[in-house]
Amino acid sequence: MHKIQLRHIQQAKCLVQLLHKATMSSLPSVFVTRPDVDNSGLELLRKSCNVTSWSQTIPVPRDELLRQVKGKDALYCALTDKIDADVLDAAGAQLKCVATISVGFEHIDVQECKKRGIRVGYTPDVLTDATAELTLALLLATNRRLFEANKQVYNGGWKSWAPMWMCGQGLKNSRVGLYGFGRIGQEIAARILPFKPSQITYTTRTARPAEAAKVNAQLVDFDEMLCLSDFIVVCCSLTPDTKEIFNASAFKKMKPNCIFINTARGGVVDQNALYDALLSKRILAAGLDVTTPEPLPLDDPLLKLENIVILPHIGSADIETRKEMSRITARNILAALNGCQMEAEVI
Repeated sequence: MHKIQLRHIQQAKCLVQLLHKATMSSLPSVFVTRPDVDNSGLELLRKSCNVTSWSQTIPVPRDELLRQVKGKDALYCALTDKIDADVLDAAGAQLKCVATISVGFEHIDVQECKKRGIRVGYTPDVLTDATAELTLALLLATNRRLFEANKQVYNGGWKSWAPMWMCGQGLKNSRVGLYGFGRIGQEIAARILPFKPSQITYTTRTARPAEAAKVNAQLVDFDEMLCLSDFIVVCCSLTPDTKEIFNASAFKKMKPNCIFINTARGGVVDQNALYDALLSKRILAAGLDVTTPEPLPLDDPLLKLENIVILPHIGSADIETRKEMSRITARNILAALNGCQMEAEVI
């Protein structure tokens, strides 16, 4: 039987067992930190759990989170929620699960959860295609100067056709470097390939020759990627090793026509160094879907630059993707509450 079918059968059995338990005793309680997650996931939980949620469509304030999580059996959270020892203490010893509606889980103190026997769920895989699509869209918007050109339509800058006006740098015959080559990186490469780059390279800790062969990608070291790429696309995890790896030293090694794209995590970039590189034209342009902090303050110097496109962290903002993320988060919680295998667990 197909692994996915088997997993869904196991999850269905867990739900039946949980429903049976719920008829024999009080319902397990779940706190959801946002009211605006897709209802399909919440409906799954409501069948066998007592579900409460924060009432406003903004991140739950810290004091409210500490108050609402008290006595709960599971916590349904988002990447905007810092889940640390204080939150776990406030919840109490009965807390069995923390499930986040995100692929990233750096906002959760995973080691502290493990120490307490609290299981942690997340939502990988489902958002791979949506994030890859958004990355390509951001790259094209940046290299073809779409937002700059759009402004000219409204501010009177569009006077007439001119041979070199609003020209951008094409992907054809360019060298594209991917920093990170997991599921998302591989899908980004597959979407770039039809644009006929001269070469796709990738930099990662572990060589992936089979996956790389599918997109004609070559493994290179970090310095070679920095020095030779016309486009650099960041699609790595945020770890102590990758934190601010794109710093002043890295930007100095890039080609002056390099376009830098980041849809991974804001923390992998030293934003002051990026600002200096863009302002001085050390690199040509940048496109960001992630920043530090999020949202960026309106007086952030990056927002004053013309050669940057910044999006509000919408990499997975595909309707069906967000719906499935909600359902996976719910199924992770239901599995944990019944001691079953989670659909996606941080090990």
